[in-house]
Amino acid sequence: MTQTGLEDPAALLAAVSSLRDEVAASTLPLDIPQTTAAKANRASLLRQLDDYILPRLSSLDAPLLAVVGGSTGAGKSTLVNSLVDEEVSATGVLRPTTTTPVLVHHPDDEKWFLGPRILPELSRVTGGRGEDGPGSVRLVASRSLPPGMAVLDAPDIDSVVSANRALAGQLLAAADLWLFVTTAARYADAVPWDLLRQASDRGTAVAIVLDRVPPEAVTEIRGHLASMLREQGLSTAPIFAIPEATLTGDGRLPTEDVSRLRSWLTALASDARARGIVVKQTLGGALRSLDARSEELVAASRAQQAATTALRAACDEAFAHAVHEVEQGITDGTLLRGEVLARWQEFVGTGEFFKQVESAVSKIRDRITSAIKGSPPPAEDLGEALQTGVAALVTAQGQAATSATARRWRQVAGGDAVLQAHPDLAQPSPQFHDAVSRLVRDWQGEVLDLVRDEGRDRRTTARVAAYGLNGIGVFLMLVAFAHTGGLIGAEVGIAGGTAVLAQKVLEAIFGDQAVREMAAKARTKLVAHVQELYAGELARYEHAVDDVSVQRDQAARLSAAAAAVKAVR
Repeated sequence: MTQTGLEDPAALLAAVSSLRDEVAASTLPLDIPQTTAAKANRASLLRQLDDYILPRLSSLDAPLLAVVGGSTGAGKSTLVNSLVDEEVSATGVLRPTTTTPVLVHHPDDEKWFLGPRILPELSRVTGGRGEDGPGSVRLVASRSLPPGMAVLDAPDIDSVVSANRALAGQLLAAADLWLFVTTAARYADAVPWDLLRQASDRGTAVAIVLDRVPPEAVTEIRGHLASMLREQGLSTAPIFAIPEATLTGDGRLPTEDVSRLRSWLTALASDARARGIVVKQTLGGALRSLDARSEELVAASRAQQAATTALRAACDEAFAHAVHEVEQGITDGTLLRGEVLARWQEFVGTGEFFKQVESAVSKIRDRITSAIKGSPPPAEDLGEALQTGVAALVTAQGQAATSATARRWRQVAGGDAVLQAHPDLAQPSPQFHDAVSRLVRDWQGEVLDLVRDEGRDRRTTARVAAYGLNGIGVFLMLVAFAHTGGLIGAEVGIAGGTAVLAQKVLEAIFGDQAVREMAAKARTKLVAHVQELYAGELARYEHAVDDVSVQRDQAARLSAAAAAVKAVR
Protein backbone atom coordinates (compact mmCIF):
# COMPACT_ATOMS: atom_id res chain seq x y z
CA MET A 1 0.00 0.00 0.00
CA THR A 2 2.78 2.42 0.82
CA GLN A 3 4.21 1.87 -2.66
CA THR A 4 1.33 3.85 -4.14
CA GLY A 5 1.39 6.61 -1.58
CA LEU A 6 -2.24 5.90 -0.61
CA GLU A 7 -2.73 6.33 3.12
CA ASP A 8 -6.24 4.83 3.27
CA PRO A 9 -7.10 2.94 0.07
CA ALA A 10 -10.37 1.59 1.51
CA ALA A 11 -11.69 5.05 2.35
CA LEU A 12 -10.58 6.38 -1.02
CA LEU A 13 -12.25 3.48 -2.83
CA ALA A 14 -15.50 4.14 -0.95
CA ALA A 15 -15.38 7.85 -1.76
CA VAL A 16 -14.61 7.27 -5.44
CA SER A 17 -17.38 4.66 -5.64
CA SER A 18 -19.84 7.21 -4.26
CA LEU A 19 -18.67 9.77 -6.81
CA ARG A 20 -19.07 7.21 -9.57
CA ASP A 21 -22.67 6.56 -8.46
CA GLU A 22 -23.45 10.28 -8.51
CA VAL A 23 -21.89 10.71 -11.97
CA ALA A 24 -23.88 7.72 -13.28
CA ALA A 25 -27.10 9.09 -11.76
CA SER A 26 -26.59 12.57 -13.20
CA THR A 27 -28.53 13.66 -16.27
CA LEU A 28 -28.16 16.50 -18.75
CA PRO A 29 -31.45 16.36 -20.67
CA LEU A 30 -31.85 20.01 -21.67
CA ASP A 31 -30.25 20.96 -24.98
CA ILE A 32 -28.29 24.10 -24.11
CA PRO A 33 -24.92 25.24 -25.50
CA GLN A 34 -22.90 23.46 -22.78
CA THR A 35 -24.73 20.14 -23.07
CA THR A 36 -22.79 18.43 -25.85
CA ALA A 37 -19.39 19.02 -24.25
CA ALA A 38 -20.74 18.24 -20.78
CA LYS A 39 -22.21 14.92 -21.93
CA ALA A 40 -18.89 13.97 -23.52
CA ASN A 41 -17.09 14.86 -20.29
CA ARG A 42 -19.59 12.85 -18.23
CA ALA A 43 -19.20 9.79 -20.47
CA SER A 44 -15.39 10.07 -20.42
CA LEU A 45 -15.34 10.54 -16.65
CA LEU A 46 -17.62 7.56 -16.07
CA ARG A 47 -15.54 5.35 -18.35
CA GLN A 48 -12.26 6.22 -16.65
CA LEU A 49 -13.79 5.60 -13.24
CA ASP A 50 -15.04 2.19 -14.41
CA ASP A 51 -12.10 1.27 -16.64
CA TYR A 52 -9.19 2.41 -14.53
CA ILE A 53 -9.59 4.29 -11.24
CA LEU A 54 -11.98 1.92 -9.46
CA PRO A 55 -10.32 -1.28 -10.76
CA ARG A 56 -6.88 -0.03 -9.80
CA LEU A 57 -8.00 1.13 -6.33
CA SER A 58 -9.66 -2.22 -5.70
CA SER A 59 -6.60 -4.21 -6.85
CA LEU A 60 -3.43 -2.22 -6.27
CA ASP A 61 -1.28 -5.30 -6.76
CA ALA A 62 -2.72 -6.22 -10.17
CA PRO A 63 -0.33 -6.31 -13.15
CA LEU A 64 0.51 -3.06 -14.88
CA LEU A 65 -1.39 -2.46 -18.09
CA ALA A 66 0.71 -0.83 -20.80
CA VAL A 67 -1.45 0.39 -23.69
CA VAL A 68 0.30 0.72 -27.03
CA GLY A 69 -1.22 3.71 -28.82
CA GLY A 70 -0.35 5.95 -31.71
CA SER A 71 -1.22 7.15 -35.18
CA THR A 72 -2.18 5.14 -38.25
CA GLY A 73 0.73 3.20 -39.71
CA ALA A 74 3.08 3.91 -36.81
CA GLY A 75 3.83 0.20 -36.43
CA LYS A 76 2.04 -0.53 -33.14
CA SER A 77 0.97 -4.08 -33.99
CA THR A 78 4.38 -4.90 -35.42
CA LEU A 79 5.95 -3.66 -32.21
CA VAL A 80 3.66 -5.79 -30.03
CA ASN A 81 4.30 -8.90 -32.13
CA SER A 82 8.03 -8.24 -31.92
CA LEU A 83 7.97 -7.79 -28.14
CA VAL A 84 6.28 -11.15 -27.55
CA ASP A 85 7.98 -12.82 -30.52
CA GLU A 86 4.78 -14.17 -32.03
CA GLU A 87 1.94 -12.86 -34.15
CA VAL A 88 -0.73 -11.88 -31.68
CA SER A 89 -2.00 -8.76 -33.46
CA ALA A 90 -2.80 -8.45 -37.17
CA THR A 91 -0.51 -6.32 -39.34
CA GLY A 92 -0.78 -5.20 -42.95
CA VAL A 93 -1.04 -2.29 -45.35
CA LEU A 94 -4.83 -2.02 -45.21
CA ARG A 95 -6.10 0.47 -42.63
CA PRO A 96 -7.24 0.13 -40.00
CA THR A 97 -5.48 -3.11 -39.13
CA THR A 98 -6.31 -3.19 -35.40
CA THR A 99 -10.06 -3.01 -34.95
CA THR A 100 -10.36 -5.37 -31.99
CA PRO A 101 -7.87 -4.50 -29.23
CA VAL A 102 -5.48 -7.30 -28.27
CA LEU A 103 -4.40 -7.69 -24.64
CA VAL A 104 -1.30 -9.87 -24.14
CA HIS A 105 -0.56 -11.14 -20.64
CA HIS A 106 1.46 -13.82 -18.89
CA PRO A 107 -0.60 -17.01 -18.33
CA ASP A 108 -0.31 -16.59 -14.55
CA ASP A 109 -2.00 -13.19 -14.80
CA GLU A 110 -5.08 -14.35 -16.71
CA LYS A 111 -7.32 -14.00 -13.64
CA TRP A 112 -6.77 -10.25 -13.62
CA PHE A 113 -8.08 -9.76 -17.16
CA LEU A 114 -10.55 -12.56 -17.88
CA GLY A 115 -13.32 -10.95 -15.83
CA PRO A 116 -14.75 -7.41 -15.98
CA ARG A 117 -12.25 -5.94 -13.51
CA ILE A 118 -11.08 -3.48 -16.16
CA LEU A 119 -12.86 -2.35 -19.32
CA PRO A 120 -16.15 -3.87 -18.15
CA GLU A 121 -17.98 -2.71 -21.28
CA LEU A 122 -15.83 -4.93 -23.53
CA SER A 123 -16.55 -8.63 -23.84
CA ARG A 124 -13.61 -11.07 -23.70
CA VAL A 125 -12.55 -13.15 -26.71
CA THR A 126 -10.01 -15.97 -26.28
CA GLY A 127 -10.62 -18.16 -29.34
CA GLY A 128 -9.72 -17.74 -33.01
CA ARG A 129 -9.75 -14.36 -34.70
CA GLY A 130 -12.99 -15.14 -36.50
CA GLU A 131 -14.80 -14.64 -33.19
CA ASP A 132 -13.71 -11.00 -32.90
CA GLY A 133 -16.39 -8.37 -33.05
CA PRO A 134 -17.26 -4.82 -32.02
CA GLY A 135 -17.18 -4.18 -28.31
CA SER A 136 -14.70 -6.93 -27.50
CA VAL A 137 -11.07 -7.31 -26.44
CA ARG A 138 -8.96 -10.32 -27.44
CA LEU A 139 -6.97 -11.94 -24.62
CA VAL A 140 -3.73 -13.68 -25.56
CA ALA A 141 -1.55 -15.49 -23.03
CA SER A 142 2.19 -15.39 -23.73
CA ARG A 143 5.18 -16.44 -21.63
CA SER A 144 7.28 -13.93 -23.55
CA LEU A 145 5.87 -11.29 -21.20
CA PRO A 146 6.90 -11.47 -17.54
CA PRO A 147 4.23 -11.76 -14.83
CA GLY A 148 3.15 -8.37 -13.56
CA MET A 149 2.94 -6.68 -16.99
CA ALA A 150 0.29 -6.80 -19.73
CA VAL A 151 0.47 -5.08 -23.12
CA LEU A 152 -2.62 -3.95 -25.02
CA ASP A 153 -2.54 -3.09 -28.73
CA ALA A 154 -5.09 -0.31 -29.27
CA PRO A 155 -6.72 1.01 -32.48
CA ASP A 156 -5.29 4.11 -34.20
CA ILE A 157 -5.87 7.39 -32.42
CA ASP A 158 -6.53 9.03 -35.80
CA SER A 159 -8.42 6.13 -37.40
CA VAL A 160 -10.80 6.94 -40.24
CA VAL A 161 -13.39 4.98 -38.25
CA SER A 162 -14.78 7.17 -35.47
CA ALA A 163 -15.60 4.17 -33.27
CA ASN A 164 -11.95 3.11 -33.42
CA ARG A 165 -10.80 6.59 -32.40
CA ALA A 166 -13.18 6.59 -29.48
CA LEU A 167 -12.06 3.13 -28.40
CA ALA A 168 -8.40 4.14 -28.61
CA GLY A 169 -9.07 7.06 -26.27
CA GLN A 170 -10.97 4.82 -23.87
CA LEU A 171 -8.16 2.26 -23.76
CA LEU A 172 -5.49 4.87 -23.19
CA ALA A 173 -7.54 6.24 -20.28
CA ALA A 174 -7.56 2.73 -18.78
CA ALA A 175 -3.76 2.37 -18.91
CA ASP A 176 -1.22 2.46 -16.10
CA LEU A 177 1.40 3.24 -18.73
CA TRP A 178 1.23 4.60 -22.24
CA LEU A 179 3.60 3.14 -24.80
CA PHE A 180 3.13 5.86 -27.35
CA VAL A 181 4.36 4.87 -30.80
CA THR A 182 5.22 7.47 -33.42
CA THR A 183 7.59 7.67 -36.35
CA ALA A 184 10.51 9.84 -37.34
CA ALA A 185 8.34 11.35 -40.06
CA ARG A 186 5.27 12.06 -37.90
CA TYR A 187 6.40 12.60 -34.32
CA ALA A 188 5.50 16.32 -34.48
CA ASP A 189 1.93 15.79 -35.79
CA ALA A 190 -0.86 17.60 -33.95
CA VAL A 191 -3.11 14.63 -33.08
CA PRO A 192 -0.50 12.69 -31.06
CA TRP A 193 0.46 15.82 -29.16
CA ASP A 194 -3.12 16.57 -28.21
CA LEU A 195 -3.20 13.18 -26.46
CA LEU A 196 0.26 13.61 -24.97
CA ARG A 197 -0.82 16.94 -23.48
CA GLN A 198 -3.78 15.15 -21.89
CA ALA A 199 -1.38 12.59 -20.45
CA SER A 200 0.77 15.39 -19.05
CA ASP A 201 -2.24 17.20 -17.58
CA ARG A 202 -3.45 14.02 -15.87
CA GLY A 203 -0.04 12.82 -14.73
CA THR A 204 -0.17 9.60 -16.76
CA ALA A 205 3.07 7.64 -17.01
CA VAL A 206 4.28 7.70 -20.62
CA ALA A 207 7.06 6.04 -22.60
CA ILE A 208 7.70 7.06 -26.21
CA VAL A 209 8.65 4.59 -28.94
CA LEU A 210 10.17 6.47 -31.87
CA ASP A 211 9.88 4.08 -34.80
CA ARG A 212 11.53 3.97 -38.24
CA VAL A 213 14.29 6.41 -37.45
CA PRO A 214 17.06 6.69 -40.08
CA PRO A 215 20.22 5.53 -38.26
CA GLU A 216 22.11 8.67 -39.18
CA ALA A 217 19.35 10.89 -37.71
CA VAL A 218 18.69 9.09 -34.43
CA THR A 219 20.58 11.59 -32.26
CA GLU A 220 19.06 14.67 -33.91
CA ILE A 221 15.46 13.46 -33.96
CA ARG A 222 15.66 12.00 -30.46
CA GLY A 223 17.00 15.29 -29.13
CA HIS A 224 14.25 17.31 -30.80
CA LEU A 225 11.57 14.97 -29.50
CA ALA A 226 13.01 15.16 -25.97
CA SER A 227 12.87 18.95 -26.18
CA MET A 228 9.20 18.84 -27.21
CA LEU A 229 8.41 16.45 -24.36
CA ARG A 230 10.04 18.80 -21.84
CA GLU A 231 7.91 21.68 -23.11
CA GLN A 232 4.78 19.61 -22.42
CA GLY A 233 5.85 18.55 -18.93
CA LEU A 234 6.87 15.04 -19.97
CA SER A 235 10.59 15.33 -19.39
CA THR A 236 10.71 12.04 -17.45
CA ALA A 237 9.17 10.02 -20.30
CA PRO A 238 11.79 7.59 -21.63
CA ILE A 239 12.34 7.49 -25.39
CA PHE A 240 13.06 4.22 -27.19
CA ALA A 241 14.33 4.80 -30.71
CA ILE A 242 13.92 1.95 -33.18
CA PRO A 243 16.01 2.39 -36.32
CA GLU A 244 14.58 1.99 -39.75
CA ALA A 245 15.20 -1.64 -40.69
CA THR A 246 13.95 -4.51 -42.84
CA LEU A 247 11.45 -6.71 -41.03
CA THR A 248 12.24 -10.37 -40.47
CA GLY A 249 10.57 -13.13 -42.44
CA ASP A 250 7.87 -13.27 -39.77
CA GLY A 251 7.12 -9.59 -40.22
CA ARG A 252 8.78 -8.56 -36.94
CA LEU A 253 11.44 -6.09 -35.95
CA PRO A 254 14.96 -7.40 -35.47
CA THR A 255 15.45 -8.66 -31.93
CA GLU A 256 18.28 -6.22 -31.20
CA ASP A 257 16.06 -3.26 -32.17
CA VAL A 258 13.46 -4.01 -29.49
CA SER A 259 15.77 -5.50 -26.87
CA ARG A 260 16.15 -2.27 -24.90
CA LEU A 261 12.38 -1.72 -24.71
CA ARG A 262 11.78 -5.38 -23.81
CA SER A 263 14.41 -5.23 -21.05
CA TRP A 264 12.86 -2.05 -19.64
CA LEU A 265 9.38 -3.60 -19.55
CA THR A 266 10.74 -6.79 -17.96
CA ALA A 267 12.58 -4.84 -15.29
CA LEU A 268 9.48 -2.79 -14.58
CA ALA A 269 7.31 -5.89 -14.31
CA SER A 270 9.68 -7.66 -11.93
CA ASP A 271 10.26 -4.70 -9.60
CA ALA A 272 7.32 -4.19 -7.22
CA ARG A 273 8.66 -0.81 -6.12
CA ALA A 274 9.00 0.41 -9.71
CA ARG A 275 5.49 -0.76 -10.52
CA GLY A 276 4.25 1.07 -7.42
CA ILE A 277 5.86 4.29 -8.66
CA VAL A 278 4.10 3.99 -12.02
CA VAL A 279 0.77 3.25 -10.35
CA LYS A 280 1.24 6.15 -7.95
CA GLN A 281 1.96 8.53 -10.81
CA THR A 282 -0.88 7.49 -13.09
CA LEU A 283 -3.50 6.77 -10.43
CA GLY A 284 -2.61 9.92 -8.55
CA GLY A 285 -2.91 11.97 -11.74
CA ALA A 286 -6.24 10.36 -12.59
CA LEU A 287 -7.55 11.10 -9.10
CA ARG A 288 -6.41 14.71 -9.29
CA SER A 289 -8.12 15.09 -12.65
CA LEU A 290 -11.42 14.26 -10.99
CA ASP A 291 -11.52 17.71 -9.42
CA ALA A 292 -11.77 19.70 -12.65
CA ARG A 293 -13.80 17.08 -14.51
CA SER A 294 -16.32 16.77 -11.67
CA GLU A 295 -16.56 20.55 -11.39
CA GLU A 296 -17.29 20.74 -15.11
CA LEU A 297 -20.19 18.34 -14.59
CA VAL A 298 -21.32 20.35 -11.56
CA ALA A 299 -21.25 23.56 -13.62
CA ALA A 300 -23.19 21.86 -16.41
CA SER A 301 -25.80 20.68 -13.88
CA ARG A 302 -26.16 24.20 -12.52
CA ALA A 303 -26.52 25.56 -16.04
CA GLN A 304 -29.28 23.02 -16.65
CA GLN A 305 -31.02 24.06 -13.44
CA ALA A 306 -30.71 27.76 -14.33
CA ALA A 307 -32.13 27.18 -17.79
CA THR A 308 -35.10 25.14 -16.57
CA THR A 309 -35.73 27.73 -13.84
CA ALA A 310 -35.84 30.41 -16.54
CA LEU A 311 -38.26 28.32 -18.59
CA ARG A 312 -40.52 27.81 -15.57
CA ALA A 313 -40.40 31.51 -14.72
CA ALA A 314 -41.32 32.46 -18.27
CA CYS A 315 -44.49 30.36 -18.37
CA ASP A 316 -45.41 31.18 -14.74
CA GLU A 317 -45.14 34.91 -15.43
CA ALA A 318 -47.09 34.67 -18.69
CA PHE A 319 -50.07 32.92 -17.10
CA ALA A 320 -49.93 35.02 -13.93
CA HIS A 321 -50.11 38.09 -16.17
CA ALA A 322 -53.07 36.54 -18.00
CA VAL A 323 -54.94 36.09 -14.70
CA HIS A 324 -54.13 39.69 -13.77
CA GLU A 325 -55.45 40.95 -17.10
CA VAL A 326 -58.68 39.01 -16.65
CA GLU A 327 -59.08 40.51 -13.17
CA GLN A 328 -58.53 43.94 -14.65
CA GLY A 329 -60.94 43.22 -17.48
CA ILE A 330 -63.80 42.22 -15.18
CA THR A 331 -63.41 45.25 -12.92
CA ASP A 332 -62.54 48.14 -15.23
CA GLY A 333 -65.79 48.24 -17.19
CA THR A 334 -64.31 46.79 -20.35
CA LEU A 335 -66.93 44.04 -20.44
CA LEU A 336 -69.73 46.64 -20.54
CA ARG A 337 -68.86 48.03 -23.94
CA GLY A 338 -69.81 46.96 -27.45
CA GLU A 339 -72.45 44.25 -27.66
CA VAL A 340 -73.31 44.45 -23.95
CA LEU A 341 -74.04 48.19 -24.19
CA ALA A 342 -76.20 47.66 -27.25
CA ARG A 343 -78.23 44.92 -25.56
CA TRP A 344 -78.59 47.05 -22.40
CA GLN A 345 -80.00 49.97 -24.36
CA GLU A 346 -82.49 47.68 -26.04
CA PHE A 347 -83.43 46.41 -22.60
CA VAL A 348 -83.99 49.68 -20.72
CA GLY A 349 -84.09 52.43 -23.34
CA THR A 350 -82.41 55.86 -23.04
CA GLY A 351 -83.26 59.53 -22.49
CA GLU A 352 -85.38 60.40 -19.47
CA PHE A 353 -84.77 56.90 -18.18
CA PHE A 354 -81.32 57.92 -16.90
CA LYS A 355 -82.74 60.98 -15.18
CA GLN A 356 -85.49 59.20 -13.32
CA VAL A 357 -83.85 56.18 -11.71
CA GLU A 358 -86.82 55.22 -9.54
CA SER A 359 -89.22 55.23 -12.46
CA ALA A 360 -86.60 53.34 -14.44
CA VAL A 361 -86.57 50.62 -11.80
CA SER A 362 -90.33 50.24 -12.25
CA LYS A 363 -89.90 50.23 -16.01
CA ILE A 364 -87.28 47.49 -15.78
CA ARG A 365 -89.60 45.46 -13.60
CA ASP A 366 -92.42 45.90 -16.11
CA ARG A 367 -90.17 44.85 -19.00
CA ILE A 368 -88.99 41.73 -17.20
CA THR A 369 -92.52 40.88 -16.11
CA SER A 370 -93.71 41.15 -19.70
CA ALA A 371 -90.82 38.93 -20.76
CA ILE A 372 -91.97 36.30 -18.29
CA LYS A 373 -95.48 36.49 -19.80
CA GLY A 374 -94.23 35.68 -23.26
CA SER A 375 -92.67 38.85 -24.69
CA PRO A 376 -89.24 38.62 -26.37
CA PRO A 377 -86.61 37.96 -23.67
CA PRO A 378 -84.21 40.91 -23.90
CA ALA A 379 -82.60 39.87 -20.59
CA GLU A 380 -81.47 36.66 -22.26
CA ASP A 381 -79.89 38.66 -25.08
CA LEU A 382 -78.10 40.81 -22.52
CA GLY A 383 -76.98 37.72 -20.62
CA GLU A 384 -75.67 36.12 -23.78
CA ALA A 385 -73.73 39.26 -24.61
CA LEU A 386 -72.17 39.19 -21.14
CA GLN A 387 -71.30 35.50 -21.55
CA THR A 388 -69.72 36.18 -24.89
CA GLY A 389 -67.72 39.07 -23.46
CA VAL A 390 -66.42 37.02 -20.54
CA ALA A 391 -65.54 34.09 -22.81
CA ALA A 392 -63.74 36.40 -25.25
CA LEU A 393 -61.73 37.99 -22.43
CA VAL A 394 -60.70 34.66 -20.92
CA THR A 395 -59.89 33.19 -24.34
CA ALA A 396 -57.85 36.18 -25.48
CA GLN A 397 -55.74 36.27 -22.32
CA GLY A 398 -55.19 32.50 -22.42
CA GLN A 399 -54.02 32.72 -26.03
CA ALA A 400 -51.81 35.69 -25.14
CA ALA A 401 -50.19 33.67 -22.33
CA THR A 402 -49.52 30.82 -24.75
CA SER A 403 -47.93 33.14 -27.30
CA ALA A 404 -45.91 34.98 -24.65
CA THR A 405 -44.56 31.71 -23.25
CA ALA A 406 -43.52 30.43 -26.68
CA ARG A 407 -41.91 33.78 -27.51
CA ARG A 408 -39.94 33.94 -24.27
CA TRP A 409 -38.91 30.29 -24.45
CA ARG A 410 -37.33 30.93 -27.84
CA GLN A 411 -35.19 33.55 -26.11
CA VAL A 412 -34.11 31.23 -23.26
CA ALA A 413 -31.32 28.67 -23.68
CA GLY A 414 -32.86 25.31 -24.50
CA GLY A 415 -36.38 26.66 -24.87
CA ASP A 416 -36.54 26.39 -28.64
CA ALA A 417 -35.54 22.72 -28.45
CA VAL A 418 -38.35 22.05 -25.94
CA LEU A 419 -40.86 23.74 -28.24
CA GLN A 420 -39.64 21.67 -31.17
CA ALA A 421 -40.08 18.53 -29.09
CA HIS A 422 -43.59 19.69 -28.08
CA PRO A 423 -45.04 21.59 -31.07
CA ASP A 424 -48.51 21.52 -29.47
CA LEU A 425 -47.29 24.10 -26.94
CA ALA A 426 -47.32 26.80 -29.62
CA GLN A 427 -51.09 27.09 -29.15
CA PRO A 428 -53.68 26.44 -26.43
CA SER A 429 -54.71 22.86 -25.75
CA PRO A 430 -57.37 21.34 -28.06
CA GLN A 431 -59.92 21.40 -25.25
CA PHE A 432 -59.22 25.00 -24.23
CA HIS A 433 -62.13 26.66 -26.05
CA ASP A 434 -64.64 24.10 -24.79
CA ALA A 435 -63.24 24.59 -21.29
CA VAL A 436 -63.78 28.36 -21.57
CA SER A 437 -67.42 27.84 -22.57
CA ARG A 438 -67.92 25.41 -19.71
CA LEU A 439 -66.26 27.87 -17.30
CA VAL A 440 -68.67 30.65 -18.24
CA ARG A 441 -71.69 28.35 -17.91
CA ASP A 442 -70.53 27.08 -14.54
CA TRP A 443 -69.92 30.61 -13.33
CA GLN A 444 -73.34 31.73 -14.47
CA GLY A 445 -74.84 28.87 -12.50
CA GLU A 446 -72.93 30.00 -9.44
CA VAL A 447 -74.20 33.58 -9.89
CA LEU A 448 -77.76 32.28 -9.94
CA ASP A 449 -77.00 30.22 -6.83
CA LEU A 450 -75.85 33.42 -5.13
CA VAL A 451 -79.16 35.02 -6.00
CA ARG A 452 -81.12 31.99 -4.72
CA ASP A 453 -79.14 31.79 -1.50
CA GLU A 454 -79.58 35.50 -0.80
CA GLY A 455 -83.33 35.43 -1.64
CA ARG A 456 -84.44 32.64 0.68
CA ASP A 457 -87.05 34.51 2.76
CA ARG A 458 -90.58 34.89 1.37
CA ARG A 459 -90.44 38.59 0.77
CA THR A 460 -87.17 38.50 -1.11
CA THR A 461 -88.24 35.43 -3.02
CA ALA A 462 -91.32 37.24 -4.22
CA ARG A 463 -89.26 40.20 -5.39
CA VAL A 464 -86.85 37.95 -7.24
CA ALA A 465 -89.78 36.18 -8.85
CA ALA A 466 -91.20 39.51 -9.94
CA TYR A 467 -88.05 40.34 -11.87
CA GLY A 468 -87.14 36.79 -12.86
CA LEU A 469 -84.16 34.79 -11.56
CA ASN A 470 -82.22 35.09 -14.81
CA GLY A 471 -82.83 38.81 -15.01
CA ILE A 472 -81.57 39.35 -11.47
CA GLY A 473 -78.55 37.19 -12.30
CA VAL A 474 -77.78 39.40 -15.29
CA PHE A 475 -78.05 42.50 -13.10
CA LEU A 476 -75.63 40.96 -10.60
CA MET A 477 -73.13 40.30 -13.38
CA LEU A 478 -73.50 43.88 -14.58
CA VAL A 479 -72.79 45.20 -11.11
CA ALA A 480 -69.81 42.87 -10.72
CA PHE A 481 -68.30 44.30 -13.93
CA ALA A 482 -69.37 47.93 -13.44
CA HIS A 483 -66.09 49.78 -12.91
CA THR A 484 -65.64 52.17 -15.81
CA GLY A 485 -61.88 52.69 -15.89
CA GLY A 486 -61.52 51.00 -19.28
CA LEU A 487 -64.19 53.02 -21.10
CA ILE A 488 -63.95 56.34 -22.90
CA GLY A 489 -66.24 59.16 -23.98
CA ALA A 490 -69.92 58.46 -24.12
CA GLU A 491 -69.33 54.84 -23.11
CA VAL A 492 -68.54 56.00 -19.58
CA GLY A 493 -71.91 57.63 -19.14
CA ILE A 494 -73.81 54.70 -20.55
CA ALA A 495 -71.88 52.15 -18.50
CA GLY A 496 -72.26 54.31 -15.40
CA GLY A 497 -75.98 54.42 -15.92
CA THR A 498 -75.96 50.68 -16.41
CA ALA A 499 -74.25 50.20 -13.07
CA VAL A 500 -76.52 52.57 -11.20
CA LEU A 501 -79.75 51.14 -12.56
CA ALA A 502 -78.74 47.52 -12.07
CA GLN A 503 -77.50 48.24 -8.57
CA LYS A 504 -80.69 50.11 -7.66
CA VAL A 505 -82.81 47.12 -8.67
CA LEU A 506 -80.64 44.73 -6.65
CA GLU A 507 -80.50 47.01 -3.60
CA ALA A 508 -84.27 47.28 -3.66
CA ILE A 509 -84.45 43.51 -3.40
CA PHE A 510 -81.46 42.54 -1.21
CA GLY A 511 -80.07 45.70 0.43
CA ASP A 512 -76.87 47.58 -0.41
CA GLN A 513 -74.50 45.52 1.79
CA ALA A 514 -75.74 42.22 0.41
CA VAL A 515 -75.35 43.51 -3.16
CA ARG A 516 -71.73 44.51 -2.56
CA GLU A 517 -70.98 41.11 -1.03
CA MET A 518 -72.71 39.23 -3.84
CA ALA A 519 -70.83 41.19 -6.51
CA ALA A 520 -67.50 40.55 -4.77
CA LYS A 521 -68.28 36.84 -4.47
CA ALA A 522 -69.24 36.69 -8.16
CA ARG A 523 -65.93 38.27 -9.18
CA THR A 524 -63.96 36.01 -6.83
CA LYS A 525 -65.62 32.88 -8.18
CA LEU A 526 -64.95 33.91 -11.77
CA VAL A 527 -61.28 34.62 -11.07
CA ALA A 528 -60.95 31.26 -9.26
CA HIS A 529 -62.35 29.47 -12.32
CA VAL A 530 -59.97 31.36 -14.59
CA GLN A 531 -57.02 30.50 -12.36
CA GLU A 532 -57.98 26.82 -12.47
CA LEU A 533 -58.37 26.91 -16.25
CA TYR A 534 -55.03 28.63 -16.79
CA ALA A 535 -53.36 26.29 -14.29
CA GLY A 536 -54.37 23.39 -16.54
CA GLU A 537 -52.83 25.15 -19.54
CA LEU A 538 -49.72 26.06 -17.56
CA ALA A 539 -49.31 22.42 -16.51
CA ARG A 540 -48.62 21.49 -20.14
CA TYR A 541 -45.54 23.70 -20.10
CA GLU A 542 -44.50 22.55 -16.65
CA HIS A 543 -44.66 18.90 -17.76
CA ALA A 544 -42.48 19.72 -20.76
CA VAL A 545 -39.93 21.37 -18.46
CA ASP A 546 -40.12 18.42 -16.05
CA ASP A 547 -39.06 16.16 -18.92
CA VAL A 548 -35.79 18.11 -19.30
CA SER A 549 -35.14 18.98 -15.66
CA VAL A 550 -32.27 17.65 -13.58
CA GLN A 551 -32.86 16.79 -9.94
CA ARG A 552 -32.70 19.93 -7.85
CA ASP A 553 -29.84 18.65 -5.69
CA GLN A 554 -27.84 17.03 -8.50
CA ALA A 555 -25.14 19.70 -8.56
CA ALA A 556 -24.86 19.73 -4.77
CA ARG A 557 -24.54 15.93 -4.57
CA LEU A 558 -21.89 15.83 -7.29
CA SER A 559 -19.94 18.63 -5.63
CA ALA A 560 -20.10 16.93 -2.23
CA ALA A 561 -19.00 13.58 -3.66
CA ALA A 562 -16.04 15.17 -5.46
CA ALA A 563 -15.06 17.03 -2.28
CA ALA A 564 -15.16 13.76 -0.32
CA VAL A 565 -12.71 12.17 -2.79
CA LYS A 566 -10.40 15.15 -2.52
CA ALA A 567 -10.52 15.02 1.27
CA VAL A 568 -9.27 11.43 1.48
CA ARG A 569 -7.04 11.43 -1.58
